[in-house]
Amino acid sequence: MAEPKLHPSWLEPLRAEFASPYMAALRAYLKAEKAAGKRIFPASHNWFRALDLTPLEDVRVVILGQDPYHGEGQAHGLCFSVQPGVRTPPSLVNIFKEMESDLGIPRAAHGFLEHWAKQGVLLLNAVLTVEQGMAASHQKRGWEPFTDAVIRLVNARPEPVVFLLWGSHAQKKAAFVDSTDRGGRHLVLRAPHPSPLSAHSGFFGSRPFSQANSFLKAQGLRPIDWALPALHGEPA
Repeated sequence: MAEPKLHPSWLEPLRAEFASPYMAALRAYLKAEKAAGKRIFPASHNWFRALDLTPLEDVRVVILGQDPYHGEGQAHGLCFSVQPGVRTPPSLVNIFKEMESDLGIPRAAHGFLEHWAKQGVLLLNAVLTVEQGMAASHQKRGWEPFTDAVIRLVNARPEPVVFLLWGSHAQKKAAFVDSTDRGGRHLVLRAPHPSPLSAHSGFFGSRPFSQANSFLKAQGLRPIDWALPALHGEPA
């Protein structure tokens, strides 16, 4: 694993994690997998992309995913997001459907979510790598304690943050967040996962985007512009 590429606001408080035995074991595992000819997604320079695009002090919203997309050219280090030119996956299509219903924003023609990340939406997967064609193949290899540490850093911030926890996996992972429903400062919005298997069980109609922005504005913070701009060469 090369020197991690992430914003200094994360790198400094996470140095102990990068020096830990579990991270050394993870490095060795990934190196061995690559040496065996296995393709790992996303590319190594994008493993920490979420932590490079969204500095710790800028985080206003956290969206938690499970692991990266495992298809060719899809993953680039932001949960639910795909690279330009890649077909929008079903879960993200459902996210866009809910956003249209909630805010009246027409569905984007692409699934590239860097516009959100650059505004303070931390798009964090619980596991940051995956083997091509093998969903969840890198679970329990060492990423989970690292991403737990990331969530703890956000939770420790004095400024209020919105956590959008979709599905039981995300809800369990962030169960320790100091939420307003327990007298804390962070707003935690829970809903079923936007997957086609569960979106109709309560994700649709949950209105996470308007609720997040209402909370941010009530705290004197800038709301998120959820509308995705057209990509270069794409009709506006």
